[in-house]
Amino acid sequence: MRNRDKLMEAFGELAYVVAIADGKVQEEEIKALETKLSEHEWAADIRWSFNYELKKKNDPEELYKKVITYCEMHGPDPEYKFLLELLEDIAEASSGVDPDEQSFMSDFVEELTDRFKNDIDRINKL
Repeated sequence: MRNRDKLMEAFGELAYVVAIADGKVQEEEIKALETKLSEHEWAADIRWSFNYELKKKNDPEELYKKVITYCEMHGPDPEYKFLLELLEDIAEASSGVDPDEQSFMSDFVEELTDRFKNDIDRINKL
């Protein structure tokens, strides 16, 4: 199931997870988000989702699992490259990359990479 709106909402949720990984969302992280989104086609959707999570203060670990599950259902997408750049920019925005932030990014990259490998194998067998 491919739903671009839902994918962009997931991007905003994961951006929030990385920003809050060090305990609080800092102004520098929000500026990094805004800078990266400034010319992105789906910026409004990503921003909305980030701000929603910022207000609701949902559990980062639960959000992370939700995002991974959705990305697995969504499958490969060229926008994942943008997502990874966005996460790195947010993580680096305040005093470099925090170990918790790096862990979230590393886990996300590893899980998506494994999923992509499986998807490619399956698609190539069709």
